[in-house]
Amino acid sequence: MIEQLAALEAEALAAIEAAPTAAELQQVKAAWLGKKGQLTALLKGLRDVAPAERGAIGKAANVAKQRLAAAADARKEALLDSVSAVPAGFDVTRPGTQQPSGGLHPITQLRYDLDDAFTSLGFEIYDGPEISSELYAFDSLNFPPDHPARESMDTYWLEGRDTKTGAERHCLRPHLTGGSVRYMQTHEPPFRFVYPGRVYRNETTDASHERAFFQYEALIVEKKLPFTAGRLLVKTILQAVFGRDVKVRMRAGFFPFVEPGFEIDMQCLVCEGEGCSVCKHVGWLEVMPGGPPHPEVLRAGGIDPSEWEGFYINIGLDRLVMMRYGVDDVRHFHSSDLRFLGQFQ
Repeated sequence: MIEQLAALEAEALAAIEAAPTAAELQQVKAAWLGKKGQLTALLKGLRDVAPAERGAIGKAANVAKQRLAAAADARKEALLDSVSAVPAGFDVTRPGTQQPSGGLHPITQLRYDLDDAFTSLGFEIYDGPEISSELYAFDSLNFPPDHPARESMDTYWLEGRDTKTGAERHCLRPHLTGGSVRYMQTHEPPFRFVYPGRVYRNETTDASHERAFFQYEALIVEKKLPFTAGRLLVKTILQAVFGRDVKVRMRAGFFPFVEPGFEIDMQCLVCEGEGCSVCKHVGWLEVMPGGPPHPEVLRAGGIDPSEWEGFYINIGLDRLVMMRYGVDDVRHFHSSDLRFLGQFQ
């Protein structure tokens, strides 16, 4: 049987070397080394061999099998190396096909740019839940019980709102400011942080309003913080966003969570202050409320207002994007129209 093994091995090696393709090589390998191959069939005759000779024959069969497997692997590599990666008739000098590429949504890009600007000023980036409650959205922010913002005409309340109050009455967050109270309750002052995210309002959409839009809130709490620091913060951030100095004005305004409160406007960059539909032909666009946190808000956050003071700003991110790119309708950014969004890649 040793002679038979040697003859079989020689014949199999010749068949392996003669295989012209990888597919035919696989057939040769199966014909000689497979479960129904010729080597397996030959070894079935071991039961007829004297027990004293079986060990030597089995060892010789294993060696032959290893040599044949190695030869098949080497032939496969040789066949693969011999095949050209370029199809026949293909012109390698022809320009390739341009592959489509994606990009960040312009609102997302502006958020990242603001993140960079604020972190360079030592701010922490905070994130909070989009499902809020009456406690954080209104009670902790000094909203009176009869404030119209608590009504369903303005806020999206979740099921069960008529039978629950406070922390048990849930809603889609109508603003980000409630998240600042969550932050204050879990951090020790002094601190400075930003809080970006999507908010939801039950209102009619138009060129400058959406039902689901993005805000970007910042809060500084220090022992002593002059009011001029807040104005400088606004100017610095807008300059970082637009790459140039932006005219800003601050008007007295009422917001329950700040005292005193301010409407912070920037000159409309769509019309450069001349007046257009975006700024309602006044040349200015409201981009954020701001001011020092109301003492009741600091108390809700576990901070003593007699020892600490601060400054809020709440940026309307969508409106800043409109200013950045000179777009006169915010609804374009929420339309999922790839023809429009593809311009910003």
